[in-house]
Amino acid sequence: MWLRGGHAQTIYPYFLARPSIPYRRERWELDDGDFIDIDWLEGAMDAPLIVLFHGLEGSSNSHYVVSTMALFREIGWRAAVVHFRGCSGSPNRLPRAYHAGDSAEIHWILERINIRERQSGRQHSSIYAVGVSLGGNALLKWLGEQGRQACRLIDGVVAVSVPLDLAAAGNALASGFNLLYTRHFLDTLKRKAVGKLDLFPDLFDPAAVGACTTLYEFDNLVTAPLHGFRNAEDYWNQSSSKPWLKYIEVPTLIVNAINDPFMPPHALPTSGDVSSMVVLEYPNEGGHVGFLDSPFPGRLTWLPERIVSFFGEQGSRIVLQTGEAMPATQIS
Repeated sequence: MWLRGGHAQTIYPYFLARPSIPYRRERWELDDGDFIDIDWLEGAMDAPLIVLFHGLEGSSNSHYVVSTMALFREIGWRAAVVHFRGCSGSPNRLPRAYHAGDSAEIHWILERINIRERQSGRQHSSIYAVGVSLGGNALLKWLGEQGRQACRLIDGVVAVSVPLDLAAAGNALASGFNLLYTRHFLDTLKRKAVGKLDLFPDLFDPAAVGACTTLYEFDNLVTAPLHGFRNAEDYWNQSSSKPWLKYIEVPTLIVNAINDPFMPPHALPTSGDVSSMVVLEYPNEGGHVGFLDSPFPGRLTWLPERIVSFFGEQGSRIVLQTGEAMPATQIS
């Protein structure tokens, strides 16, 4: 990597040009009267399907999503980018939105995708999941909660730049240069929260929301009470995925850079914290979902290629176990 340093690796990718991805959008109605939007990338009929869960305030246009979708498109894989409630460009209907521990929503989505695959005659195609940052935390928590049952729905997982310990991540983002990232997130989070007051005027005090300067303050005032937690501490404690890693039964790769400014190295899990199905990779460089590759001016190719490589390994195991062929992976 020609650009070194956690902050540089985190910030620089935002300024790189992004290729256009030919998504097809679908709106799915939820059981509680709300909705989510899914952006689909079409591929070969018998290609694997990758379900991607984005990070805090992300979308299908986030740089890490676009770079990954570009490689999937090149090799003919299919993908579904799941927008959490309120992240697709349209406000969601309910007071609640999304949060880092919403494993129930992950389960509902993956169940429906499996039903859809069976109905389309693709029941023998592999289904993999990618979770980035907040989306990775929710996905890993779901994996641990489900244990062996998760194998019914997915064949492998890659989780990237995950705030596995939400308290450690929240504290890291509450001071120094990291407040730049906090202000970036709070800009849209506060705007969305205040916008809900038009329909639900008694949710919270708009002045108090406007005064929030840390994620702790926002989670304490908005995220926690809207999603059934007592306060920010309760939300962070119950939603962190790290305690669930030892129960994972699906082949899983966790990639977190040592210099990720969102997740201090001392809080990263060790081999003793995870099951035998979990592979931990901690590159020295990469920042938070950066992983910028050489040469100058840089390419966002390392992470997509690592994702495809890991899923390709799982596909080979599936072939050995079932005798069914999986499309060959070509990376130029």
